[in-house]
Amino acid sequence: MSAVLLDTHVLVWLLSGNARLGVQARGFIQHAAKINVLLVCAITPWEIAMLVSKGRLALDRDVGEWVAAALALPGIRLAPLSPEVAVASTRLPGILHADPSDHILAATARHVDAVLVTEDQRLLDYGAAGHLRVLRASA
Repeated sequence: MSAVLLDTHVLVWLLSGNARLGVQARGFIQHAAKINVLLVCAITPWEIAMLVSKGRLALDRDVGEWVAAALALPGIRLAPLSPEVAVASTRLPGILHADPSDHILAATARHVDAVLVTEDQRLLDYGAAGHLRVLRASA
């Protein structure tokens, strides 16, 4: 099985038990965690902290504690933001919207040859164009 990379909202959904995460996607993620190929992008903690600071996401504890606990769960590893990924995020093929976080997410998935689990339609479309392997989170 290839590596599996979680989009930020998917990590939040997974850990909060959100029903928007579909049965197929949840099983796919659980299997990836079991065999230690489940990844969280290095930009994800920043995105979560930004959402909390803007009042767009409420967590059950301090955001730093939440992120630390999430990354300490068995089977989850942090995919680092290497110089190669940083540069690749500016050279992605095709057209992806302007959100720099999504560029880093896409470049990370491509760099580690991971399937990106997301519900972001723009990333799903980017995958449908053949630039990224994706799985719809609600599937």
